[in-house]
Amino acid sequence: MSLNLYNTLTREVSPFTSITPGKVGIYLCGATVQAPPHIGHIRSGINFDILRRWLLSSGYEVTFIRNVTDIDDKILHNAIHEEMPWWALAQKYERVFSAAYAQLNVMPPTYEPRATGHITQMVQLISHLIDRGKAYAVSNGDVYLDVRSLDSYLALSGQKLDDLQSAADGEASVKKNPQDFALWKSAKPGEPSWPTPWGDGRPGWHIECSAMAQAYLGEEFDIHAGGLDLIFPHHENEIAQSNGAGYPFAQRWLHNAWVTTAGEKMSKSLGNTLRIHELLKRVRGIELRWYLGSAHYRSMLEYSPDALDESAVNFRRVESFLKRAASSLGKLPELAIADEFAAAMNDDLAVPAALAVISELVRDGNNASTAKDSATLAIKAAQVRGALSVLGCDPWDSTWINSDAGLDEVISGLVTTLLAEREEARARKAFASADRIRDRITELGLTLEDTPDGPRWSR
Repeated sequence: MSLNLYNTLTREVSPFTSITPGKVGIYLCGATVQAPPHIGHIRSGINFDILRRWLLSSGYEVTFIRNVTDIDDKILHNAIHEEMPWWALAQKYERVFSAAYAQLNVMPPTYEPRATGHITQMVQLISHLIDRGKAYAVSNGDVYLDVRSLDSYLALSGQKLDDLQSAADGEASVKKNPQDFALWKSAKPGEPSWPTPWGDGRPGWHIECSAMAQAYLGEEFDIHAGGLDLIFPHHENEIAQSNGAGYPFAQRWLHNAWVTTAGEKMSKSLGNTLRIHELLKRVRGIELRWYLGSAHYRSMLEYSPDALDESAVNFRRVESFLKRAASSLGKLPELAIADEFAAAMNDDLAVPAALAVISELVRDGNNASTAKDSATLAIKAAQVRGALSVLGCDPWDSTWINSDAGLDEVISGLVTTLLAEREEARARKAFASADRIRDRITELGLTLEDTPDGPRWSR
C-alpha cells in the first residue's frame, strides 16, 4: 500500500509521490525563539518527526529543514522586558527549544537555518518580485507584495480577498491595497537593521521562510508543514511570494492541529501554557512524547493531567512487555514492521489506528509468552519495537537509555531494598506484609514477576 497524505491545498487525502523518486524534501516552520516552548509548540515537531521516521522506514532519503525565526516583533518586545539584547534573547530561547526537542527524541533537522543568516537570499527574492511587478517599494523604505497582481491568492485558506481586513504590518496609507503585506520593514530607532537597495531595515516574517525554503530545497519541493494557525497569513503569504517570483514552491501542505486546554488553543495570552521542563517533572520524556504523538496529527489534542497520566500508564504496559520479552528471549527484539501497522501509517499517518495495532501485538505476544511460544513472541516483540521506533518511543533508543540511566540506578537500589524486605516477610510467612510490599511496587508503575530464579522487576 502506498502512502496517502492529506493536502491542505486540495482538501483531500491523495497518494504521495515525491518529485524525485526515492527522495523527499520537507520544510517545517520552526520556532520563533521569543520564550520557552510549551507542548503546543513541540507537538508540531513530534508530529512531523513521525512523518520523517515513517518516510525513512519506507526507504526514502529525507532532507528535513526546520528553520529558526530569530528576528521578529515579539523577540524585540520580549528583549526589552528581559533587559537584554534581542540577539541574546533569541539565542537563549533557541537553546531551550533545542533542548526540548532533544529531550523528546525529535531528530535534528538536516539543516536548521536562522533567519538572520539568510538576509542576502531575502533581499534577492524581494528584488526579483519587484522586477516582475509583483512587489513595490514606498518612499519610507518599506516594500510590499501587491496581492492583486497575483493570478491566485488565498487558495490555501479559501478566503476571499475583499473580505480580508487590512494587513497589520505597515501603514495602509502608503499601500496600493490594504491587504498588501510587508516584505521588508524600514528601520526604526533602536531596532536591528540591514542595508538594502530600498534603505536599512529588517525582513517581514513571511519572506524569511520563502527564502530559506528555496535556499535549501530549491524552487519546488515536496512537503511544507506547520501548525494549523500558520495557514493564514503565514503560509498563504509564503505561497504568494514564491509563486509571484515564478517558483512552484511546495507541492503538498500538511498542518497539525493544536493542543487545547478546556477547549481553547494553548497560548501564552490565555495563560494556559504548559512548559516542557515542568511536564518532565511529572512523566518521563518517552511518556510525554508518546502522549503528544498519540492523536492524529490533524485532530485537536485536549490536554489534562489525567489524560497524560493515563497515556503514560498505557505506554508502560507496552514497554514492560518489550522488556519482559527481551528477558525471556535472552536478547533485544529485532526491528520489524507489521503489515497492519504499515497500513495505518500509510493512511495519512493514522497513529490512533497504529496504537490499536500495537495493543493487539502486545496481547498476542503476552499469549505467546504464556504458551512458551518463543518463535511467536520474537515476531510480536520485533513488530512492537519496530512500531515504537517509528513513533520515536523505542525504549532502547540511545536518547531514552541515556536519560533513564541515572534514574534506573536509583530505582534499582530502592526496589532491591523493597524486594529484600518482601523476601524476609515471606520467609517469616508474613504474607500480608509481603503482598503489601508487592502492591506498593506495582503502584509505583513497576512490574514485578516471580520467577524460579527470584523476583524480577521492570519499568
